[in-house]
Amino acid sequence: MSPPGRSPLVALFLTVFIDLMGFGIVIPLLPIYAEQFAATPFAAGALLAVYSLMQLVYAPVWGRVSDRIGRRPVLLVSLAGSSLGYLLLATAGSLRTLFAARILAGVAGANIPVAQAYIADVTSRAERARGMGLIGAAFGLGMVVGPALGGGLSLLGSRVPESFAAGLCLLNVVITAWSLPGIAARGTAARERVSPSPLAGLAP
Repeated sequence: MSPPGRSPLVALFLTVFIDLMGFGIVIPLLPIYAEQFAATPFAAGALLAVYSLMQLVYAPVWGRVSDRIGRRPVLLVSLAGSSLGYLLLATAGSLRTLFAARILAGVAGANIPVAQAYIADVTSRAERARGMGLIGAAFGLGMVVGPALGGGLSLLGSRVPESFAAGLCLLNVVITAWSLPGIAARGTAARERVSPSPLAGLAP
């Protein structure tokens, strides 16, 4: 369990929120990218789709890794990766770099099943529904806030939204490191009992 006064649910809520915000934040920026780098309509659409594709591919990978080494290290590494992805996006000077940034962000953002598994690990059966409900709320809120945030902050500069998202990820690394206790890796039987489907919670 977490130390007194340190609820892991806050960090887990922020983790899922940031993941889904990352999916949506680039949507209003696509016309800017297309103009700056002469991207075709197909390339602009692929820039959006590649994030979800990486989540689909790497969600089960992160799940297996977290079963072996624990949830907390995976969450910390993935959050740091998300921050790097946003920084790369903010400094990209070519369409190829934009794709690299979105691939990295998608790989790092495939940690939603790990956050769900962490809740299953640390909550009692009576509290589990509340914890999973918070994850669902973070999912929906991130999808709503992402495009709005990207559009609003882009008025301050075309690279402001990505820089803001990178800073938010770094803040959540600190919150996660402070509030989430480590959990010993579980055996196969326990993993089958507590781990949700690796496809649960993927961005559409």
